[in-house]
Amino acid sequence: QVQLVESGGGLVQPGGSLRLSCAASRNIFSIYVMGWYRQAPGKQRELVARIGRGGTTNYAGSVKDRFTISKDNAKNTVYLQMNSLKPEDTAVYYCNAAWGRDDYWGQGTQVTVSS
Repeated sequence: QVQLVESGGGLVQPGGSLRLSCAASRNIFSIYVMGWYRQAPGKQRELVARIGRGGTTNYAGSVKDRFTISKDNAKNTVYLQMNSLKPEDTAVYYCNAAWGRDDYWGQGTQVTVSS
């Protein structure tokens, strides 16, 4: 089992920045692909960014060049740096760890972009 705990969400004005953190209960980054997903009210959950075992990253088109995913193996923590935030980025953000049949989710953290 893997527990994932997100933090760092909150209310921010358009154009602002936030950094989300996802702490894993054990060292899994050498095996699992880590991702950030989000779900806005009335919409399906969507992939925001993902980082592979070797550090390869990929992003949703809507956040590319604004968001950066990274990981700190020593701290068992994955980050999502979000810059130039827009109202349409408002959602609950979830951390995910996936490998084979294993698929773990955090509880989510709310991000609200509003003036």
